[in-house]
Amino acid sequence: MTLLLQPRSVEEIVRRRGAPVPAEALIAATRIVEAVRRGGEAALREQAERFGELLPGEPIVIERPSLEKALRGLDRADRECLERVAGRIQAFAEAQRGAIRDVVVPVPGGFAGHRVKPVLRAGCYAPGGRYPLPSTVLMTAITARVAGVAEVIVASPKPPSLVLAAAAVAGADAVIPVGGAQAIAALAYGAGPVPACDVVVGPGNRYVAAAKHLVSNSVGIDTIAGPSELVVFADASADPDLIAADLLAQAEHDTDAVPLLITLDSTLPARVNEALRQQIGDLSTSDVAGVALANGGVISVRSLEEGVAACEAIAPEHLALHLSDATVATVTARLHTYGTMFLGSKAGEVLGDYGAGPNHVLPTGGAARGSGGLSVLTFLRLRTWLRIDDSHAACELAEDSAWFARAEGLEGHARSAEKRTSPRSTPGGHPTRPVGAATPRARRSSKPGPR
Repeated sequence: MTLLLQPRSVEEIVRRRGAPVPAEALIAATRIVEAVRRGGEAALREQAERFGELLPGEPIVIERPSLEKALRGLDRADRECLERVAGRIQAFAEAQRGAIRDVVVPVPGGFAGHRVKPVLRAGCYAPGGRYPLPSTVLMTAITARVAGVAEVIVASPKPPSLVLAAAAVAGADAVIPVGGAQAIAALAYGAGPVPACDVVVGPGNRYVAAAKHLVSNSVGIDTIAGPSELVVFADASADPDLIAADLLAQAEHDTDAVPLLITLDSTLPARVNEALRQQIGDLSTSDVAGVALANGGVISVRSLEEGVAACEAIAPEHLALHLSDATVATVTARLHTYGTMFLGSKAGEVLGDYGAGPNHVLPTGGAARGSGGLSVLTFLRLRTWLRIDDSHAACELAEDSAWFARAEGLEGHARSAEKRTSPRSTPGGHPTRPVGAATPRARRSSKPGPR
């Protein structure tokens, strides 16, 4: 019988990755984004009706009272589950926010620093289609709220009641029942009652990814998401049934998903494949999962070092360590390049998807080499500042600035700096230091920070 997981090499997995924004999707998204940017609400409505997201005359914004009505209409058990998961996501985001501080540093003659401030408005996209994702509503909108964002708008095509209720729990101000490139354009540029946002976040299909790429010069984005990925790094202690379940959970996302096993045990691939055959038989999403399994495969390695190197080269969205406890402790410090890591077989990737706390909006396609997952940082901006209280003490700073300006051929910069070094009397009768004079020790202001 044909193996469900085919033998692969690291090089093959990396080489087979497609562009996160395929040319065909970029062309189609460009037309839609430009139409909405130029045409506003009328163009957004035209695109939404074209794709069957809105009927003529339907509201283009679902306001907060309707979200709260959807929440009240949930069964008690459903509402309690939403609220429990929301609480965990909020607690994790609050811990992140608490770790981020303003900074004040003394400089010659004054102080410099940064202030951490949220953006004013965030747009959060949650996919619809085959699998509406209320979990993504919670992950994005709650994190934005904890960061301090004043207005949060969710966009999701044809949102069912559970998505609207999730938006209510997350504290969203409104939901736009539109998807695809047209939703991203509306969030970025505004469209009638849809306000323009400062940051647009959330996963989506290739057209959503293309639209985020197109608007990224105008607004902040989190990442350009490609197909979802899971790497399971396993040894002889691993349970093949758990590995198969995790790989199938990843594979059912969509036909482009990449479920991958890296193993130190030569007997494990056959045992995992047998478990896959048994589990996929009655899986309702087997039509999708079966196709996706062919995108991944199994990489056999001869040592921990080789396995770690393979994980680092792939830089997966999700990295699950199905290793003995001692081995997990050994390799964790050597692994640096992933979206989220799951330490040990008890920490199933699905538990991260559904609200253990860390965010499930993560970099894909190797982007984890240079970026991390969605967090409160996505919605925060570091605003730096400089204040000089004592120009006499700051002469060295001005001289160094003039030196650099001339080294770079910018004479105007140099002269501007030297305006701060020329000798002249100050109100206290002390001349500012001429070029070449000794540098007095910087004096601390009693009130550091921007005034």
